[in-house]
Amino acid sequence: MPSFAPHTDEEIQQMLADLGMSSLQELYSSIPAALLRTEPLALPPDQSEIEVLEEFAAYGAQNAAVRSSLVNFAGGGAYDHDLSAAVRHLGSQSAFVTAYTPYQPEVAQGVLQALFEFQTIIARLFGLPIANASLYDGAASLVEAVNMAVGFTKERRILVSAGVHPSYREALGTFGAGTHLLLETIDLCDDDSTCFPSADEETEVPRAGAVIVGYPNYFGAIEDLAAARAMADRRGALLIVVADPVALGLLRSPGEFGADIVVGEGQSLGIPLSFGGPYLGLFAAKSEYVRLMPGRLVGETLDQEGRRAFVTTLRTREQDIRREKATSNVCTNQTLMAIQAAIHMSWLGKRGFQMLARRNYDGAHYLAQQLAGIGLAASTTHFFREFTVHTPISATELQHRMLAHGFLAGLVPPGHDDRLVVVVTEARRRVEIDGFVDAMAKELR
Repeated sequence: MPSFAPHTDEEIQQMLADLGMSSLQELYSSIPAALLRTEPLALPPDQSEIEVLEEFAAYGAQNAAVRSSLVNFAGGGAYDHDLSAAVRHLGSQSAFVTAYTPYQPEVAQGVLQALFEFQTIIARLFGLPIANASLYDGAASLVEAVNMAVGFTKERRILVSAGVHPSYREALGTFGAGTHLLLETIDLCDDDSTCFPSADEETEVPRAGAVIVGYPNYFGAIEDLAAARAMADRRGALLIVVADPVALGLLRSPGEFGADIVVGEGQSLGIPLSFGGPYLGLFAAKSEYVRLMPGRLVGETLDQEGRRAFVTTLRTREQDIRREKATSNVCTNQTLMAIQAAIHMSWLGKRGFQMLARRNYDGAHYLAQQLAGIGLAASTTHFFREFTVHTPISATELQHRMLAHGFLAGLVPPGHDDRLVVVVTEARRRVEIDGFVDAMAKELR
């Protein structure tokens, strides 16, 4: 028997005897034959631990990591930011690394206080009074926001801008199939912003549960949130904004435009790329929706001796209250990621965060100017750090060619092989941007 198998033949026979069965086939008899594998797995012969480690090391060496082997101009919710040594050090403290869910607030005051600070930062950033203690990622936050909007309005028609991240819309479609959502897409204009109809243009105005828009959207365009708010009001809907938190270092907050719920991906707030996760779901809302908010909230109070204390409050998930009254099935949160984001934001401070956002903006607009010089004009001038260019050749092919020059050139939107979405963060130096433009020019000759 291979060395990695957890049970010996004797243990398997004892298990079958205890179950009153004669074979493993009998154990699996309830599984449909079409789902059972009859042929053996195509595994190599037994190997020593050293050989296995060497083989996996060879697989790992095939990865082309950003910074070490590729200069990254791709974003779409996963950004290559500078991460200070202080944030890495403080975020790796054992008291935080081992944190899971503080079910016993009296012995988790440090973690709860850190989460309370995180909530405060996100609420101020989004311009709303209440933020929760995080969710899994940006897509999960959007799904929960829609669930919350439907629970409040009792309307299942959801209007989603085509500029919302395609992966988020896919996740919403998957979850919405089970909850019978009616998802309708709002198309984009030529400049990649959402074409919100005016009151005069809407001849029929059926009620809806939510209007969803990105800020900026997936293609980089800074959306007109006032127009989105007006459309939501005409439909009796809540306005849900999917925000890039770094952009809010320069842009007015969604709360100032009247957004009811603001969600987003928190990876930009001091969290490394990490091969796709774990990341961090951000979620904030107006006070009137607080009893429908998913996940958990950390509140501030006084203990019996009058000292400042922190507790979990308004826990809405089905394990904590009667199932029929639950408004959330979120069972955990990204505590470590949320705390690291709080550390990152505290380390930067208000002015540092604004300077960071400005560096992103300036770098992206410099790149757009240089690309325009080689015939690749941005689809809009109203963007923050991410923008879209139309490519004269297959964007996928161009993306692959740029790998040979050492660049991760951007993202190709699903179904748009003539477009490339590129991003610049503060991690990109001018020499890297100029080299990127030179390589693009060579491939487009």
